This record gives sequence, structure tokens and C-alpha cells, in this order.
Amino acid sequence: MRPGTPTPLSGNPGRFERGIALILVLWVVTLLAVIAGSFVYAARSAALTAGNLVSIARARALADAGTHRGLYELVKPASDAERWKADGREHVFSLEDAEIRLVMRDESAKIDLNAANDALLKGLLLSAGQDEEQANQMLDAILDWRDADDLTRPQGAERDRYEAMGLPYIPANAPFRTVDELQRVVGITPDVYRKLAGALTVFSKQPGINSTLAPRQVLLALPGVTEESVDAYLAQREEMLATGQVPLPFPQAVGFEAGAAAQVYNLRSIAKASDGTRFVREAVAKVAQDPKRPFTLLLWQEGRP
Repeated sequence: MRPGTPTPLSGNPGRFERGIALILVLWVVTLLAVIAGSFVYAARSAALTAGNLVSIARARALADAGTHRGLYELVKPASDAERWKADGREHVFSLEDAEIRLVMRDESAKIDLNAANDALLKGLLLSAGQDEEQANQMLDAILDWRDADDLTRPQGAERDRYEAMGLPYIPANAPFRTVDELQRVVGITPDVYRKLAGALTVFSKQPGINSTLAPRQVLLALPGVTEESVDAYLAQREEMLATGQVPLPFPQAVGFEAGAAAQVYNLRSIAKASDGTRFVREAVAKVAQDPKRPFTLLLWQEGRP
């Protein structure tokens, strides 16, 4: 080799370039495969989400239909022998291959959060698992929330307590507008609220309860009762209802009986669609004698499971 002649690269330069091109092609193919896979996954996720939304919407519509069926039954004449009664018993029927379970109950069967006798509210707290001291603290905090003044009860909580805790709100010093508002009261934890909510109302406006309609949880709030006495009464009441008799009041509810039915009804409709999707609709309606407006809806919300 003559001096000054450049030394050739080892191997075949064309083969080297082809190798680089092949690697680039493989990277591009891999990238396109990843992009295509991501697109397919996103499309599949969107389709599943859309399908779930459709299923939920269908179950919601079925639960609403169950509620409207209940409203239709409530405004039937009392003389109609086929009329469904709002006595807390479950009515099961089918609609478009879905199962609907409807329970209707007069709100006088529950404990009114604004009007109830203090002993009933404390009894409910005790029956929900609170000890004596905890029940007294929660009761005073509830009463401080709903009363019109800023005077703090012995174990209660008014504005200064809420501000000291850094809470973004203060007691309403007014009646509870909904049962859900109870969650804002100092000391009422989510767990305690879940145990209380089903027994409470803000619609009966009565200090007592209608024991002939009251659920087990409400009857257990009565001072001095036992689980055995409540269960025995419920069995007797169910037997009387099944034979078309008017149930007798719970003997231990003396002094806590409501004056009369409130004509305000809770309707709880649970729809289970054919694909297994469930939806719970809870409504409260006040029935009137006006044929042009036979009822007024006071509450319409997604119910608790």
C-alpha cells in the first residue's frame, strides 16, 4: 500500500449501513405496535365504561319505575282491596326481566331528628353501640346544632368548638334540613352515622314514633326494651299483617307513641337488572287529597345499599 492511501474500514460498509437501517425499522415497528396496543386498550376501556354506564342508567330507570309504582299505589283509594299498604312489608315484582323490591313506610315510623323526645335520640345512640358518656356527648352536640342559640350544653358543641377544630362550618342553630346533615355534627363519625341514618327522619314532625310501623332499629331505641321483646313483637306484628289485622302498638312504646300517621311516606326501591347491576332509589313523598296534585316529592336521592 502506497504512502498516503486511506485505510479501508474493516468489513463491508454496505452491510453495516443495512444493519443500522434494520435496527431503526425494528424500533419503528415496535413503537407502532405499542401505539396500536395503547389505542386498542383505550378503545376497549372506553367500550367497557360506556357499557357500565348504560347498565347503571338502566338499573336507575328500573328503580325509578319501582318508586313510581309505589306512588301510584299510595294515591289509590283506601277502600281498594288491592292497594299496597305502606306498612314496611316488601313488595317484589318483575319489569323487563329485572327484579324490583319496593318497601313503603310512613315516616312516623322513624325518629324525627328535629322533634324527637331526647330520650328517644339517646336510646338510638345507645342501641348503635355508644356508651353512656359518648351518647350524652353526641346528644348534646345534636341539640346544640338544631337549637336557635349559641349557649353550649354541658357536653355539647357550639360555634367556638367548631372553629377551634378548624372546621369550615359552624352549627346551623336551626332544624336539620336533611338526615345527611347529621354528618356535620361534632362527634358523629361516618361509622356512627351509618348506624343511625336508617332510623331517622326530618319529615314526621312528631316527638314520638308509630310503633305499629317502626322498624327493629327504631324499637330498640325505646328506653328499657330488650332485643327479645322487640323480636317477639315484630313476629306478632308480621303475623297480624299477614292475616289482614291491624297490628297492636308495642307495649313498651307507651309514652313514645306518635299522635297519628304523618301521611308522609318513604319509598325505597331496589332494582336488580338481568346483568346483575343494582340501583337503589330512595324517595319521600307527602300524599294529599288534591286530584290534580296527589303527592309532593320531598326527597329524591340515590339510596344507601
